[in-house]
Amino acid sequence: MRILFPAAPGYGLMLPLVPLAWAARAAGHEVLLATTAYMTRVAAESGLPVTDVFPARDVGEDLVAGAAGEAGADDDAVPPGYWDLVRGMRPFELFTLAMTGGTIAAGREFGADLVVFCSDHAAGKLATTALGLPSLEVGNRVSWSMRDEGFRDGKNLNARMGIVPDDAPVVRALRDELGLGDRQPHLLARIDPRAPSLGGLAGEEPDAVDGVPWLPMRYVPFNGGALLPSWAMRRPQRPRICLTLGTVAPLLPGGGGLGTLIQALAELDADIVLADAETDLSQFEPLPKNVHPAGFVPLSGILRDCSLIVHHGGSGTTASALHYGVPQLIVPGGADNELCAQRVVDRKVGLAAEPSTLDAVVIRELAERLLAEESFRQEAAEVRAEMAAQPSPAAIIDRIAAEIAG
Repeated sequence: MRILFPAAPGYGLMLPLVPLAWAARAAGHEVLLATTAYMTRVAAESGLPVTDVFPARDVGEDLVAGAAGEAGADDDAVPPGYWDLVRGMRPFELFTLAMTGGTIAAGREFGADLVVFCSDHAAGKLATTALGLPSLEVGNRVSWSMRDEGFRDGKNLNARMGIVPDDAPVVRALRDELGLGDRQPHLLARIDPRAPSLGGLAGEEPDAVDGVPWLPMRYVPFNGGALLPSWAMRRPQRPRICLTLGTVAPLLPGGGGLGTLIQALAELDADIVLADAETDLSQFEPLPKNVHPAGFVPLSGILRDCSLIVHHGGSGTTASALHYGVPQLIVPGGADNELCAQRVVDRKVGLAAEPSTLDAVVIRELAERLLAEESFRQEAAEVRAEMAAQPSPAAIIDRIAAEIAG
């Protein structure tokens, strides 16, 4: 079977699909990941064949430029309305506009039999509808799911949340252009990758709207590959804290308050691993002696031995910490970060700080609580056990393949 995996061009948007694609390849299926911009390189480095569905521009670089007020003007290289979406900081509508046509072409050229797309990638949904192929919709967030009340229509959510509703102007225009009308994809199932106590599923259940089965699936973190530094292979002699603001916040104006976080954590009796390959750290020099810049390092290579992770609330970072049973301190940025923080706090596996009043003393006190109070580690271990008991990506692929062969 040939399986097309369309993916939006962001680390937290594309990387959750990689374990499913690996599982499909290991089962003997042909796979193709369809994305664009820098994610084509990241996907290729994961060992997957990749196609660039929008080679005309780098949408990631354009969004960063747009955030700085440096967006361009429409020309023949981009579809009409492209730069308006850049200037409006509407990334998911931009991905839909830019990537849908190329994704459809990739599916046809590849001869796909199945499309596996994420709930936050409307280009994948439109492509599988246009291709008339069976599909699997994958929730790639721990913050929200299409099962959650108020999320499917996307009306009251911010433009960076990830939901592009069917009545969005960009979707309506593409549907008209492609002659799709109101036709919906032929869904075999939808996936919710969250632990049951974080809003996920204890077992299969039908969708309340259309009856399509929802399946639970274990979240398996993929954060990229890298040669691990020697310290990552040794058990720490004192608490090790991972500090990361992800891949987006360091590129945006303000940078996420990294300086304040370094100042707060440096006073702890702990080793601080700063996982950041984007920020110019010279502005914080000299760094405290217990703060160790690690550049890019995959969280799956270091979280095992961390006592705490301090981060921005990205869904992939949150889920990776849950997978390894590590307590979390979240200073939420934008997009769905506040939802991740709220789930972590409600489940008692971590704490959150208000970013608008970011204060080194408050951060340090919260971190001290998380290191000292055993209850956070116990709750995190319970969630880790929940996740380990869920069906693996391989089990999901086997089930869907059997249904198609059926």
